[in-house]
Amino acid sequence: MVEELVTAIHAQPQRMVLNFAGAGSQALAWLHGLSGSSRTILEATDRYTATSLVEAVGFTPDRFTSLQVAKALAENGERRARHLASDEGPLFGLGCTATIATDRTKQGDHRCAVAVRSALGTAGYELTLTKGARDRTAEEELVSLVILKATADAKGVLNGPELPLLDGERFTQTFAPRSPFDRFAAGELPWVLIRPEDGVPTTGGPPKGVAILSGSFNPLHRGHLGLAWAAAEHLGCRVLFELPLVNAAKAAISPFEAWRRAGQFATVAPLLLTRSPLFAAKAGLFPGSVFVIGSDTAVRVVDPRFYEGGLAGVQEALGVVRSCGARFLVALRQHRGRLLSLGDAPVPGGFEDLFEELPAEAFRLDLSSSEIREGW
Repeated sequence: MVEELVTAIHAQPQRMVLNFAGAGSQALAWLHGLSGSSRTILEATDRYTATSLVEAVGFTPDRFTSLQVAKALAENGERRARHLASDEGPLFGLGCTATIATDRTKQGDHRCAVAVRSALGTAGYELTLTKGARDRTAEEELVSLVILKATADAKGVLNGPELPLLDGERFTQTFAPRSPFDRFAAGELPWVLIRPEDGVPTTGGPPKGVAILSGSFNPLHRGHLGLAWAAAEHLGCRVLFELPLVNAAKAAISPFEAWRRAGQFATVAPLLLTRSPLFAAKAGLFPGSVFVIGSDTAVRVVDPRFYEGGLAGVQEALGVVRSCGARFLVALRQHRGRLLSLGDAPVPGGFEDLFEELPAEAFRLDLSSSEIREGW
């Protein structure tokens, strides 16, 4: 499990500086134990003495094992990463502070706090272990697994490890967005665009003359990428991916989960984050866009069951799309054992010009994220 995870971690381009105190050396050994660690690690420092830790965080904490200290170590790591990499590529800092079993009895809990600081925000992980249930080696491995999980999350590796927790052990995850992602998460901005070259979120005037491929990207796979490439070739414009945090048919996506999924797009393609599940609303946000969809989605777009008012609701929504200068490019899609095409979508009369089918020889989408997740 660890070897597969580390291989997936090294396959992603984000690099980090790691600061750890009290535990975490096994995580570093795992990361360095496979080739490609230079694609992940810029520098790692064992802040084992109090003086070293205080030097890194810039203050003397009341409790050395706390999320506050882990976040300060992660912030130090991000600054150091930008110094070492000269601001080149997507970077993050990771901090870990822990107190685990040793050769003397400790009064407090055995626990760890891990934090990641990236361009989108700060993720926090806290674990309280069952005291006395494991020896030091086993506790070290569990803390190191938390570090690997945090690293995987930061890099968009979604099939991270299940932690082998015992009854009564507590593990929590939090996320605090950075500007302007925080304003988007609070509902103050309708969208943000994450740059692929460094993972930095930006906002401003809406992108123009683009195609948009929307999805949940859980995970991003070669079908998504192939469709985007084929659409760009067919339309002669760039394609942006869009992750809506609100979906008409699925559970809402939290800022923490959006951060994880956004990591998949590092150095690959721009990613839009929105809260708009309906294409009429997307058209209002990004007028003049071409929405790249599979034929199964096209069927749902014109299905009266999904609209208040039935067919009249479909016509109203398509009228909004038209008024915004937007339209659809539809790819063939294998769905439930049947190949669907644009012809399977009963487009209301008078709106046929809003839909164009991507030729089968250009692309055919047969892969699904759910099939990939079943193999995890």
